[in-house]
Amino acid sequence: MTSRLIALCFDANDPLRLGRFWAGVLGWEMVEDPPDGFVLLPSDDTEFRIEFFPTQAQKVGPNQTHLDLTSTSLEEQQQTVARALELGARHIDIGQRPEEEHVVLADPEGNEFCVIEPGNQFLADCGFIGAVNGDGSQEVGHFWSEALGWPLVWDQDEETAIRSPQGGPKFTWGGPPVNPKTGKNRLHLDLAPPGDGDQQAEVDRLVALGATRIDIGQGDVSWVVMADPDGNEFCVLTPR
Repeated sequence: MTSRLIALCFDANDPLRLGRFWAGVLGWEMVEDPPDGFVLLPSDDTEFRIEFFPTQAQKVGPNQTHLDLTSTSLEEQQQTVARALELGARHIDIGQRPEEEHVVLADPEGNEFCVIEPGNQFLADCGFIGAVNGDGSQEVGHFWSEALGWPLVWDQDEETAIRSPQGGPKFTWGGPPVNPKTGKNRLHLDLAPPGDGDQQAEVDRLVALGATRIDIGQGDVSWVVMADPDGNEFCVLTPR
């Protein structure tokens, strides 16, 4: 048994505003998720949804994970950048070189993302969200391959990438040096066993793969909070 990826979750100081931003950029439908959250439902073949939940914590330092958005032409890249800027994004400098053709932006809460230039072969056929791009070790790439049952599609020079057999975005990790965490990640994954699965059995399996159970003050909830081998938080929901 392997987990199913349910959602990519954002911690947001203003979930409504951030949800509306990403709905506008991606063209996905936004629905309310009481009591305070919002969910984006994919309009394409992306298997997971995107969720936004409130936090009082402020962003500190660069995120461990960001989205890479693809372009089929230079005009489309420019249109995506212009749309994002109109919705509240801004250009940022994270040390990208002048010769690099992707555009680095931050959303209204400072979460970094990239709009990739046309002709990027690594992300070809991955969809508009080409990659969920992580700062992580080779070990963590292998962990997530086993956790989700997704094959490794890249494993060279300590860089790794996995992708669902059904297609969609790649999940990538850039290898060392891995930047130190600066508190709880603002983006995390929600997993769930299949409908006939068992949550505790899945938690035990993930622990055997290298995950740990952690307490982030979640209290008495139905989901289990865990960390992958690099310390990145994720949640295991009840079967669905």
